Amino acid sequence: MSEDDEDEFAEDDDFEDEEDADDLFAVTPEPRTVCHLCGGASYIAAPTLAIIGGAPRTVDNGRECPHCSGARTFTGLVPPL
Repeated sequence: MSEDDEDEFAEDDDFEDEEDADDLFAVTPEPRTVCHLCGGASYIAAPTLAIIGGAPRTVDNGRECPHCSGARTFTGLVPPL
């Protein structure tokens, strides 16, 4: 193994501490739990009656999850209730 190879592998071993808030599957230093109500989608179904083209239909607008307030996860291990 040459010195260049060792440098290349050393760079791969470094973790990036930058945490992307939108990345649900990112590795974090602390444990976290995906929201049980929305499943990590940050919104839940909110079916609403609508008249479209003169016909009544159900439209799913979606609304912010009331359990996690759109955060998608909880810090720590949170058991479902």
